[in-house]
Amino acid sequence: MSEAEPRTGVFSPFGVVSAVLGVVALAAAVLVGVLWSQHRDAEAERVYQARVMQTAAEWTGVLINMNTDNVEPSLQRLRDGTVGELNTGFDASIAPYRDVVRTLRSTTTGQVDSVSLEVLHNEPDGQRPQPPERLPDELSGRTDTVLVVATSVSENAGGKPTTVRWNLRLGVSDVDGEPRISRLESVR
Repeated sequence: MSEAEPRTGVFSPFGVVSAVLGVVALAAAVLVGVLWSQHRDAEAERVYQARVMQTAAEWTGVLINMNTDNVEPSLQRLRDGTVGELNTGFDASIAPYRDVVRTLRSTTTGQVDSVSLEVLHNEPDGQRPQPPERLPDELSGRTDTVLVVATSVSENAGGKPTTVRWNLRLGVSDVDGEPRISRLESVR
């Protein structure tokens, strides 16, 4: 090889730069794909959580607005929105409430004041609440705990209005893509 002949190597400087840029572009495409996938998963989770909270708010709204005139349809709507042990023992647990509404001939007007998901972060030792009861995996893939704060004003026949504050912890389970109330607990 003489000094006048140009040197020919396997890779030219432009080829090396092109290869590096190709690798950078591929890495950027993979990163964008991962970020987009995570964004879609987070968005789907937020949509699901909104459905869970909406279900809890609507179910509570039926409960706190039960009157003598609508007690039977209200109880049927409540029962239709439940699953698991809450649904199985529904009649026994609600029968006394039904009797009180009928006997007192109450007129109740209520509103849901607040709805939130119960999520624990950095739980201190000894402060951890009991984990929510889960439905069997055949019935539900997941159960979320929703806290509902509501206020209702009841007026009995001939009586003065009474304000009732509702602080509820509801288990909301996903049953075949539909959120259903699986647990009802009064919080003090």
